[in-house]
Amino acid sequence: MKDIHSDMTVVSAIGAAVLAADNTPAAIDLRGYNAAEIVLAIGVGGITFDATNKIEFKVTHSDDDSIYAAVEAKDVLGVASVGSGGIVKSLTAAHAAAAAYRFGYVGGKRYLKILADFSGTHGTGTPIAAMVIKGYGYNQPEANQA
Repeated sequence: MKDIHSDMTVVSAIGAAVLAADNTPAAIDLRGYNAAEIVLAIGVGGITFDATNKIEFKVTHSDDDSIYAAVEAKDVLGVASVGSGGIVKSLTAAHAAAAAYRFGYVGGKRYLKILADFSGTHGTGTPIAAMVIKGYGYNQPEANQA
């Protein structure tokens, strides 16, 4: 069996929580890694989502952790298209079962942010978590000390 464990690390982009409003996106620093995979874990929807009451997951990237721009389709693997503002996943219909979604980041910027952007009324929250798997690192000993 080949070792994948030593060639990657995982960081939390959205801490596992039941959310009913936008999160404050953390900057994920990709320095020292040559690949990144974004994983969204979404529980059963707290409401029945529709075109007004929805959650859109937006990914932005930056070279300097100061000025962020929305990712485009060329920056992300695993999606047919990217919506306005970097939308990689939209919850606009009933989400009756927990599910995980993954997207490869190939944009080449140093920093990523992931926003769960809530629109409409969310009287009951939805369980959400997002992780970034950083891989193909060239500074693995330092990254794996934790």
